[in-house]
Amino acid sequence: MISQPSRHCTVELQALPSRIRQVRRIISAQLRYWHLDPLIDQAALGVTELLSNVHRHAEPDKECTVEIELLLDRLTVSVHDHDPRLPEVHEADPFDTCGRGLAMVAAVSESWGVCPQGDAGKTVWFTLPAPCPSATVPSYPLYGAAGSAGAAAKTPARSAVAG
Repeated sequence: MISQPSRHCTVELQALPSRIRQVRRIISAQLRYWHLDPLIDQAALGVTELLSNVHRHAEPDKECTVEIELLLDRLTVSVHDHDPRLPEVHEADPFDTCGRGLAMVAAVSESWGVCPQGDAGKTVWFTLPAPCPSATVPSYPLYGAAGSAGAAAKTPARSAVAG
């Protein structure tokens, strides 16, 4: 199920490799829709790592919920599963092929954490700073200022109204 109010998206799934790829595409499409294209790679990498952890480690099942939420200037991505065991950050050896998931999440995110929920499982989350939406307003010289030598000729007109 996917819900899509203006700045919130929830996806419920079983954390299987094929479903993880689908969720990456859903997250990418949602961020494009919100005009947050610069966050796509970081969010997709982070959610892939969190879902891979659910796939590898969660018991008794692989059912989970992914949520992305944009509040003001912060995007939060979270994954809730039913396993009450908390994840641990491991120091991976240089030639290890796994074990770097949470370290990668920490490296690409502004912050991350775990919210234990007792027997109901846990939620692992990370945040990304969202770029401030701004209208790109072209700079035009003031009307009639092209030939004058005054300060107005050096200062282009700018709008303070985003639109």
